[in-house]
Amino acid sequence: MTDKKTLHSLPLSEAISIAAQAISEVMSGRSLTEVLDQLEPHERPIVQSLSFDALRKWIRSHELIKQFVPKSPPPEVDHLLSVAIALFLNENTDGKGYAAHTIVDQAVSACANYDKTMYAKGLVNAVLRKVSLIVQPPEGETRFPPDPIPMFVPPWWRANLKRNYSKAWQSILFAQAKRAPLILRVNQKQYSREQYQALLNEVGIASSPIEEVAGVKLVSALLLSNPVPVSELPGFYSGAVSVQDAGAQLAATLLSPGAGERVLDACAAPGSKTAHILELADCEMVALELDGERLGKIGGNLDRLRLHSDQVRVIRGDASKASWWDGRLFDKILLDAPCSASGIVARHPDIPFLRREADIKSLQQKQRGILEQAWKMLKPDGLMLYVTCSVFPEEGEEQANWFAGVHSNAVRLGAPGQILPTDVSDGFYYALFKKNGP
Repeated sequence: MTDKKTLHSLPLSEAISIAAQAISEVMSGRSLTEVLDQLEPHERPIVQSLSFDALRKWIRSHELIKQFVPKSPPPEVDHLLSVAIALFLNENTDGKGYAAHTIVDQAVSACANYDKTMYAKGLVNAVLRKVSLIVQPPEGETRFPPDPIPMFVPPWWRANLKRNYSKAWQSILFAQAKRAPLILRVNQKQYSREQYQALLNEVGIASSPIEEVAGVKLVSALLLSNPVPVSELPGFYSGAVSVQDAGAQLAATLLSPGAGERVLDACAAPGSKTAHILELADCEMVALELDGERLGKIGGNLDRLRLHSDQVRVIRGDASKASWWDGRLFDKILLDAPCSASGIVARHPDIPFLRREADIKSLQQKQRGILEQAWKMLKPDGLMLYVTCSVFPEEGEEQANWFAGVHSNAVRLGAPGQILPTDVSDGFYYALFKKNGP
């Protein structure tokens, strides 16, 4: 997701060491996003790239580790090896890869950067030299075939996909094992998509429009042919454009906000969908978020996009409770509910390592609590859009069916339902309800 200049802003040995420690944090149950947020700006791009790739290629790297280290190494050494081996496993078709001897040398040097791996220089050197001969063999020798599905998911996760998508479960995992593309949302208050494409062309950034996802027309989505840092995007810091997956751009489009309408974004952080709604209409917006740390990101997004006004309120509160509410009903509600995030693994490859099977039932109950409360806040004839970034039916169609079954005044309108991951979209679920009477 970054260019070569940015990747080399931190010595590779340091980046390998930091990425390995980040992987250790994930294995202890901490979100990789949270870990990366604590890094210095010049550290984050390469560390994110290395740690993401290590998680995406987890199965194949550990097949190789087991092949050459009969006794499992300590976690810190295992994680360093997994980061280094992932560098070998990259196809390097873009010319940004490292030579085998560089990977070995820098990984050995990385051992010295952390007291828990200092002793392992010899082991790391020996293992990586052997791996290099298998993964990047001398010219003329056969290359070892890659694992067809290198992305790790726990057994219960794979079983869920097999049960619900008997013909598509492998393609889901294939799609999520790839690096996610960089997709933009053009701020329609500043530029049309065609106008912004012209600006990109002027600075040599190739792009193509994404016309629709799941049959829903998109007017703001652009796919970059090659990812670039946001600092290189024309007008990024003055709000001309945002980074947002094409599937996520369906939310504001389906809600179809109108001028003067009162709209609630019930679980708003980091504010991308809130901002998109405001880009489409001058409405009265309430952005609600329970997490105090994430709340600030909503304001930051609105500031950059120049969308703050007296009509926009950012509130800290629990969407499953009414304690924050002033009693005024909403015309439209976007309910992007907390979920397993099983649909956005391509962008967050730590998710399968963090989720537990019991989480799904717990999240189901949380989603139902928010649905119930949001429905009470909606005007008669108002619209509520239920969204999750999940591919598990327990968080999608099962929830929509349950909700329609317990609310006789809930009328389902046209919406895509389950969207599976593709080259231009993460996995999402969309259900649109109209409140037919009080």
